[in-house]
Amino acid sequence: MSSRELLRLERVTKNFGSTQVLKGIDLSVDAGEFITLLGSSGCGKTTTLRIIAGLEHADSGRVYLAGQDIGGFEPNKRNVNMVFQNYALFPHMTVESNIGYGLRLKGRPKAEIRMAVEEALSMVQLSGFEKRMPAELSGGQRQRVAVARAMVNRPKLLLLDEPLGALDLQLRRQMQLELKRLQKQLGITFIYITHDQEEALSMSDRIAVMRDGRFEQISPVIELYEKPKTSFVAKFVGSANIIQGKVGSGFLSAGLLASEESGRALIIERSEGRVKAAVPPGLPPEIAAKLKPGAPVTAAVRTEHIDLIPEAGAKSGEGLKAIIRDMSFAGGQLRITVVLRNSEGAANGGQEIIASCHGIDSPLDVGDLVRVTWAAPEYAVLVDLEERPL
Repeated sequence: MSSRELLRLERVTKNFGSTQVLKGIDLSVDAGEFITLLGSSGCGKTTTLRIIAGLEHADSGRVYLAGQDIGGFEPNKRNVNMVFQNYALFPHMTVESNIGYGLRLKGRPKAEIRMAVEEALSMVQLSGFEKRMPAELSGGQRQRVAVARAMVNRPKLLLLDEPLGALDLQLRRQMQLELKRLQKQLGITFIYITHDQEEALSMSDRIAVMRDGRFEQISPVIELYEKPKTSFVAKFVGSANIIQGKVGSGFLSAGLLASEESGRALIIERSEGRVKAAVPPGLPPEIAAKLKPGAPVTAAVRTEHIDLIPEAGAKSGEGLKAIIRDMSFAGGQLRITVVLRNSEGAANGGQEIIASCHGIDSPLDVGDLVRVTWAAPEYAVLVDLEERPL
């Protein structure tokens, strides 16, 4: 436990009937952190949030807030507030009454409530909207009111369950900036749910990628993008190519198990050729021992790191043989799809590899024979080194 830890989940499980939704998850969140739970529908994100809020009870495991086990506390005793996608505003109440509702339940003086509401409205840039009804507000304004209502009590922890999912793209991006600004301004800890990777990458300090009731990886944003631990994370966060093959008989540096941690790399062999991949430092000995010649190995390479070298200009044994199948331009990027060719040159049934680059100009064309490679071994990240529990 760190000195700044605010929330900790320990081996939390949850079943709905015969379906195990959470499979013993662990999570630690520091005070003032913005952490996002990212995953597809049904992975367990919302159930995790509801257990933290007290709207669901874990079948086993512990939930600690500021060092106190709150597993038996009712929701209104947890100093945790939640913002939902559907806003959940009272339609018959004014904006002022909606925001101040929780404070009135606590019996706070009217003058204190009025000042708190004014401050909350100022934070979400809705000063002057006190007497409006929810039906008189836009979707973005209603969401701001919902956030203000959640923040007015100054909770230790704010839970946000896809709060921007109902907004259009432009407004959603505007609200992303607003929420991040508010979070930093107030120093409140945010746990945010989304299935939108772009949203998660732009807002979060750390991201916890969920899959089938488990956390696949919990890392700072840059680390998650540049050093995914599994092929699932590599493909789910950003755009990556998954290269499978066997460890080659030759190493690019002084040996896989050399004491020097930097500069180690290995060869990935396939029928289409050979490529290089960096070996991450600090591998447990039992995992490093598996990376011997002939052993299966998997690497993830981001599309922007893929280089396509014309066949005529390639060095002997350089890269994977491929043929360009498609070229398209969208969003300021040129996207090139190639199909790997086997040692006989045939592309039938070959794996697709995507390369992307900025700009529209390229000396390549559909049908060109190329070699797929990348500039440095570090661009190929070894993944799936550890077996994932069922």
